Amino acid sequence: MWHFLFFRSSLSLEMSMILSASVIRVRDGLPLSASTDYEQGTGMQECRKYFKMLSRKLAQLPDRCTLKTGHYNINFISSMGVSYMMLCTENYPNVLAFSFLDELQKEFITTYNMMKTNTAVRPYCFIEFDNFIQRTKQRYNNPRSLSTKINLSDMQMEIKLRPPYQISMGELGSANGVTSAFSVDYKGAGKISSAHQRLEPATLSGIVAFILSLLCAALNLIRGFHAIESLLQSDGEDFNYIVAFFLGTAACLYQCYLFVYYTSWRNVKSFLTFGLICLCNMYLYELRNLWQLFFHVTVGAFVTLQIWLRQAQGKAPDYDV
Repeated sequence: MWHFLFFRSSLSLEMSMILSASVIRVRDGLPLSASTDYEQGTGMQECRKYFKMLSRKLAQLPDRCTLKTGHYNINFISSMGVSYMMLCTENYPNVLAFSFLDELQKEFITTYNMMKTNTAVRPYCFIEFDNFIQRTKQRYNNPRSLSTKINLSDMQMEIKLRPPYQISMGELGSANGVTSAFSVDYKGAGKISSAHQRLEPATLSGIVAFILSLLCAALNLIRGFHAIESLLQSDGEDFNYIVAFFLGTAACLYQCYLFVYYTSWRNVKSFLTFGLICLCNMYLYELRNLWQLFFHVTVGAFVTLQIWLRQAQGKAPDYDV
């Protein structure tokens, strides 16, 4: 039955096509790869502005969205901190559009280590991925070659059960760069806000940092109790040392919290917490040797880095890629 429907729509598909695609990092909108064959029409130039505006809002949007812009549609999906965005004509079928994006997503995740995408600082540093984008785009712009090479029934059912969120121009903001604040309601996902955003999956280095931070907290706590015992037994112990040990414990535990949960100003809080760890260890200089001080400060810096690398994702974690 699907082949019959596909054949019936093939005539209209000949007049519809995918025009371009981009791979973008969700947390900051950094373009990682993109098609290099943009057309230079007025409508296309306007759509490129919408691409940039959407890139800045990816962390606030659901994992599957569509924006209708006159004679064109912009569709995108997000997963593991990376978004896959494409521009097509308005009559291009949704099931093909999101199947195309799904192929880009699977290939990109298979080809590139997520640590590299998280630490990339240069735009289009994975531009070689454009070769795969071009090949896939050519296949999806040729309906006769697609009918025997892909199975669209699963994607068709997925879109029917969980249709893409339709972004309105009011939510996106004006094309001159003045955007409006908005929150998104999405079926099955609830309201997406900074307080309820999910973080990217923890990496091995992140897990190691989390464990080391707990170890530092435990060491500070034990030394703090020993300092209390010394204070009770004699008057020679400085009470400020006890405060420094317990502040160090609290700082390490708060770093663990920031690594696990998303909060507003999360990166700023992590740097301030690291500063507190450094101050505590400076005050405890007389009670610790250089190796102990180096260990506590290094672990604090390592955890701060992992907090910065583990950013919010715009995708529900139960989506089967």
